[in-house]
Amino acid sequence: MGFKMGIVGLPNVGKSTLFNALTRTAAAQAANFPFCTIEPNVGDVAVPDKRLDKLAGIAKSKQIIPTRMTFVDIAGLVKGASKGEGLGNQFLANIREVDAIAHVLRCFEDGDVTHVEGRVDPVADADTIETELMIADIESIEKRLQGLVRKVRGGDKDAVQQERLLKAALAALEEGKPARTVEVDAEDAKAWKMLQLLTAKPVLYVCNVAEDQSATGNDHSKAVAEMASAQGNAHVIISARIEEEIAQLDAEEAEMFLSEMGLEEPGLDRLIRAGYDLLHLETYFTVGPKEARAWTIRSGTLAPQAAGVIHGDFERGFIRAETIAYDDFVTLGGEQAAKDAGKMRAEGKAYTVKDGDVLHFLFNT
Repeated sequence: MGFKMGIVGLPNVGKSTLFNALTRTAAAQAANFPFCTIEPNVGDVAVPDKRLDKLAGIAKSKQIIPTRMTFVDIAGLVKGASKGEGLGNQFLANIREVDAIAHVLRCFEDGDVTHVEGRVDPVADADTIETELMIADIESIEKRLQGLVRKVRGGDKDAVQQERLLKAALAALEEGKPARTVEVDAEDAKAWKMLQLLTAKPVLYVCNVAEDQSATGNDHSKAVAEMASAQGNAHVIISARIEEEIAQLDAEEAEMFLSEMGLEEPGLDRLIRAGYDLLHLETYFTVGPKEARAWTIRSGTLAPQAAGVIHGDFERGFIRAETIAYDDFVTLGGEQAAKDAGKMRAEGKAYTVKDGDVLHFLFNT
């Protein structure tokens, strides 16, 4: 399991340029005019993880299979989108399908690239997007509440739960707060997610800066950092142009280029890591001579459900998981050495899988 992140923002902030770089394709047309992205472009990318390469080297695995994540480049938003302005309706429909939202904010000055509002103010841009999503949520909630009246009167338990959650969201939105600020109990979590409220999505701000500011940021990105901190959201600083250049280089050339720019890693790595943190995701590994493979799970996943990510039969027939911590596997030099040293553990159904665990599942067919 990976996750799907929607790349959103006002026109001409660098969304499609970033998408092209991240997916190493030219599927999204990057052009200096609004709405060059008419349909949402979807691209799967491998999640870079040096631990996987290390494990494969030790196990002499013939194949390396990283976990993957999906980026969705969604049409540029403008003020009034919630009322159908620009490509608003399409934008709002597409964004409901993603797990998280990456707000790409223009944090660079360039007279050759037109800003739809005629100014560079990333905080105001973020507010424009958030406002449109909040308005759309309010209108959606009001319609849905009207449709629930008859079922609620009839005592339908699901309808009563939906009404309660929708009213909680509406109260927050009417106070100018996004739906993600609503505290939801564990027993309501599934129903809450099913509501698909736009402002309930976790948010990551992506500060798109000029190439020479990619390592340090600038005043615009600092303002975004302050806003993100106040909201409890995350932010990353990326130069979409640099990412675009890196995407065209081989590994050695990319490393030299990054070093020259004063960067330790590509922006893709930082973006994915921030996305993982945002959605509370972790990685476990299966390793053998045939293949070394990474699998994505949510933090707190129990062993049977982690096994189910590989195949439903693994979860249904789960017996136990043989577990080696990543550090033990690497330090001791592989599965057999870890087993000989007493570092392989047999864990049952109540075991919570840890990030970096090397697992082997035993199950009944």
